Amino acid sequence: MKITVVGAAGMAGSRIVAEARRRGHHVTAVLPGPRPDTLPPEVTDVRGDATDVELMTKLFDDADAVVGATRPAPGAEHTVTAVTAALLDASAAAKTRILFIGGSAPLLAPGGGLVFDAPEYVPPAWRTIAAASIAQLAACRPHTADWTYVSPAALFEPGVRTGQYRRGGTSLVVAPDGTSRISAEDLAVAVLDELEQPAEERHFSVGY
Repeated sequence: MKITVVGAAGMAGSRIVAEARRRGHHVTAVLPGPRPDTLPPEVTDVRGDATDVELMTKLFDDADAVVGATRPAPGAEHTVTAVTAALLDASAAAKTRILFIGGSAPLLAPGGGLVFDAPEYVPPAWRTIAAASIAQLAACRPHTADWTYVSPAALFEPGVRTGQYRRGGTSLVVAPDGTSRISAEDLAVAVLDELEQPAEERHFSVGY
């Protein structure tokens, strides 16, 4: 496959690039700045602003699938909706499927209600970025683009690639002890599995 990853230098994006290359796919990495040393040499890199719909459309037109793995810098969470809308518009114009790496906040919590309102999963320090993920999914829902939204577990961080994960629907995936976590490496496994064999759900969760 030809896969374009927007936000390819981030925690999620860099692992998705690595997993895609591990499986032999051709990857184009869309970056806002210089090429990082960690990017595999065989990956094509392109400088571009994710809100540049014309440029994104051209890049997406040559892809079999797109991954939106952008994440706002602290203090810029308000930009999420505009970035998401631009990527959706470009995806629709190019008629190319796009998969967004979102957050856990829009999911249903084990005790009922949204994860956003469960302090055991979203402590106060995380609420701003968590709210941004709710806004991101809200921007996707009415759009005509062929989109999928992936919600990682509540604790999503660098780790090891085990190749194992559990896939849920619109509820948070939790372990028997109530914790909810996934490594960025295993999220990438789940993302590539979905790109290679798409399911019908537009919104699904991933965790251990």
